Amino acid sequence: MAEGTTTYDVASGIGPGLARASVAGYVTRNGVGEIVDVHRPLPGDCDLRILTQADEDQDSLHVLRHSCAHVMAEAICKLYPDARLVYGPPVEGGFYYDIDLDESITPDAFERIEAEMKRIIKEKRPFTRYEMSRSEAMQKLAAEGNRYKVDNAERADGDELSFYVTGDKPGEQFEDLCRGPHVPTTGAIGAFKVRQVSAAYYRGDANEKSLQRVYGTAFFKKASLREYLERLEEAKKRDHRVLGRQLELFHIDEMVGQGLVLWAPNGATIRKELQDFISAELRKTGYHEVFTPHIGKVELYRTSGHFPYYEDSQFPHLMPIRENAKPLYKFLRDLRDAYKLGDVDRERDLVRAAGIRENEYPWDEQDPVKRFAIGRQLCQEGTEGCSCAEISNRLEKHGDDSFVLKPMNCPHHIRIFANKPHSYRDLPVRLAEFGTVYRWEQSGELNGMTRVRGFTQDDAHIFCTQEQVADELIGCLDLVKTIFGTLGMEDYRVRVGLRDPDSSKYAGDVERWSLAEQACREAAATLGVPFSEESGEAAFYGPKIDFIVRDCIGREWQLGTVQVDYSLPERFGLSYVGSDNREHRPVMIHRAPFGSMERFVGILIEHFAGEFPLWLSPVQVIVMSISDKSGRFGQQVHRRLLEAGVRAEFDAASEKIGPKKHRARARKIPYIIVVGEQEAADETVNVNDSGGKNLGNQSVDDFVERCVEEIKSKGRQAVALSGSA
Repeated sequence: MAEGTTTYDVASGIGPGLARASVAGYVTRNGVGEIVDVHRPLPGDCDLRILTQADEDQDSLHVLRHSCAHVMAEAICKLYPDARLVYGPPVEGGFYYDIDLDESITPDAFERIEAEMKRIIKEKRPFTRYEMSRSEAMQKLAAEGNRYKVDNAERADGDELSFYVTGDKPGEQFEDLCRGPHVPTTGAIGAFKVRQVSAAYYRGDANEKSLQRVYGTAFFKKASLREYLERLEEAKKRDHRVLGRQLELFHIDEMVGQGLVLWAPNGATIRKELQDFISAELRKTGYHEVFTPHIGKVELYRTSGHFPYYEDSQFPHLMPIRENAKPLYKFLRDLRDAYKLGDVDRERDLVRAAGIRENEYPWDEQDPVKRFAIGRQLCQEGTEGCSCAEISNRLEKHGDDSFVLKPMNCPHHIRIFANKPHSYRDLPVRLAEFGTVYRWEQSGELNGMTRVRGFTQDDAHIFCTQEQVADELIGCLDLVKTIFGTLGMEDYRVRVGLRDPDSSKYAGDVERWSLAEQACREAAATLGVPFSEESGEAAFYGPKIDFIVRDCIGREWQLGTVQVDYSLPERFGLSYVGSDNREHRPVMIHRAPFGSMERFVGILIEHFAGEFPLWLSPVQVIVMSISDKSGRFGQQVHRRLLEAGVRAEFDAASEKIGPKKHRARARKIPYIIVVGEQEAADETVNVNDSGGKNLGNQSVDDFVERCVEEIKSKGRQAVALSGSA
């Protein structure tokens, strides 16, 4: 390919229609993919996929929505001259832009913002990229006086920074610091909508100024936007937070704590059924169930590498409250508060009180997290003159007493494996646990059951030989397929998450990473569905295979995951004796088909709109008597169902059958059984489904037998209960 060739040049060589429709190029080089502007020179030899307006796939929509975010930002700046732009990325389903503005942007203003956006789009303004050296760019941004853009630039990688200009007429141009890419012109934005506005803290820090986050979405086609908005309306009806209250499945109590789910009896029934189901599948495939504590020593997670990798999302350390340790806690707590508030004078007083020499303290370190970590380490080392006599020796004296709420289960399972010697004949060892873990999510990120601070994983870890990795991976993937198939979630795609070769966050050597990544590719290929490879999506200790499930209204959820890990066995010094009578290092596979019971149930609530299949429904059948004369027979039917293991209730209230049915349908009970005098005489039941359809009369024996069979087979309302036996 000639030097300077662009995606547009390639598209033009194929045909003028393709050139007009192209919006960006997806370039793959040395196994790494990147989306680039159509007019940006390509990096020599590479694989190129031309993204077009006709595709409306994930990548082309990413570019479109990023561009629409810029158009919305320009419109807001035109209408609100005092607005200061912060950050505007594309996200799943759309985009947003954070705005620092004292005046409130309300939904009443959306129409005016959209009108200004339409004007910009109609003018078909080109998006033009230019680059500056880091030093020149920083001077430019400092002169503009927007501290958010300066901060964004400082966090960006590379020796050069890029800017995008929208428009080519002097005085009518809009410029923004941005990595890109963007569509060729604003005219490519076919359909869009400003959807909502909410409060957001800069970088999620509650001590920062509250910003306004304006959300929108965009598509190339008006029909696609219309369909998306219709799905959003349907999603509102399925909101698991609303249905959770209505169906008495779960609640979150302020006195217990935000992000901590209280499972009500109905929700607990669903969770227990799911756990029993997967436990039965695990027993079939040779897993052993284990139980581990909710806390662990800090040293455990230092060894695994999770600490300090997850330090910012971990709960504070737990230690016995001893008088000689209290000064340490107070110092660290006060120091962290001073950092968050930006109170340098308070920070200086604390440093002096702790006996830290001021010339050793990192005053020039601008990152508060790094600054706090260095200050804490200096305090831990201790110096003469410290006002807290215990600070200098606290780690040595109390290090064994420092614990954290466990953020993951794998180190605990590793210690179970390491508890005794192993031979190659023992492998694979498969350990499974429904283990509860804890992560300190920011309050603004919490969302019902789908984003919480305490959650239970259907976690398992397999310790195997290198030769067993392929078969074990396939076994894990088969389990995920079984679960999704049973729940009717069969529309999914597969993502193989690889390490980013330019990032330093990954543990382990490159050779073992290559082995693990190839094993994941080969296992994913056995699924018979398309899979993508995405650089940077790996866990810090190994590559992974993720299942992205599309629910019945088209939304995507990342659920099951399988990960290959060569790093943690190395960090913990795990071994087994091979057939050569020498020690070898096992390979570790992490897998969690549900991921999180809380999140999975929240997604199921919305997927089924609360109308669970019979085997999962908290109440499977409700029996209703029409009058006192049929009440005794109704009790007999109710008892028969309970004896058969069916979760059933009996409604003998003295009121009309219509309101009783309405209440049962609101509770989404799968089968409503009505018994009157005629049914009592015939020993039959009148069967109705939750949608109000009358399925006719049938014998008690037939109805009970078919319910039991449907529950046993995990059928999704598959057994027709109307008509004769």
